[in-house]
Amino acid sequence: MERGETRPPEKRRRRRCIILSVVAVLLLIIIVAVVLGLTVGRNTRTLKTTFTERCEEFKGYDCEKLWGVFERAYVGLDPCEVPMEAYDPLMAAVPFKPECNRKIFWSKTKDVVHDFTEKRDCFYTVEETLLGSVLNGLTWCGKEGSSETFTTGCPGWTDCANNTVRSFWNRVSAAFADGACGDVTVMLNGSIATPFHPASVFASIEVKRFHFPRVKRLNVVLVTQENFVTNCTNASLKDLQKELDQGMTYDCKEVSEAQIQECSSNPEKPCGACW
Repeated sequence: MERGETRPPEKRRRRRCIILSVVAVLLLIIIVAVVLGLTVGRNTRTLKTTFTERCEEFKGYDCEKLWGVFERAYVGLDPCEVPMEAYDPLMAAVPFKPECNRKIFWSKTKDVVHDFTEKRDCFYTVEETLLGSVLNGLTWCGKEGSSETFTTGCPGWTDCANNTVRSFWNRVSAAFADGACGDVTVMLNGSIATPFHPASVFASIEVKRFHFPRVKRLNVVLVTQENFVTNCTNASLKDLQKELDQGMTYDCKEVSEAQIQECSSNPEKPCGACW
């Protein structure tokens, strides 16, 4: 085109459309980036707020410092490559004190055992300790190359062995079991075929930390329904007995869920009388 000549109208329109399309794409990229950035930031703030508020219910702890120790266990890592040991510094920051006769463990009886411990002050679970409480029911993970915490898009419990959440619960359960002494109680589910399942946290982590003479007795409360499937002669419970150190006493009682609920609502009954 020579100087002084004008560009044909259809060419000008085509050029304008191309420019507008490019601008629209760039704006979309910017908006998506901003939204993702805000979402990630919001995820971190929401998790941190929940962590801190729950932590502050326990007196005498620097909750801001604990959050930093917790985050360093997984931030920047592949969410499927976070071993139990990654949480060792967190366990060291909030050590479990040995306590006899009051710790209760569970497997497939979560609702029953927590209903009981909420109503009666005889026993407590790992979820009622500081570390168990602040992260109970939450999901979190990091990503390689990122300094952020994510609460969505994280692997589930069974997606990989060393996922962020599973490794935490394995580690905190191990620490909780290490601090058990005297008589130890566990509620197992009598409505399933294998109440002591080898893949459960209780079987694979906790019971392996009970050592005689620190732990002298294991009391199994086999929680039954009206048409219960198993009883104290179940083969898996025989396997449980084989896991125990020589010298440790073992006891098993079949107790209906209705009896536990009735007993937990009666403060005049001693906890031992519930089973």
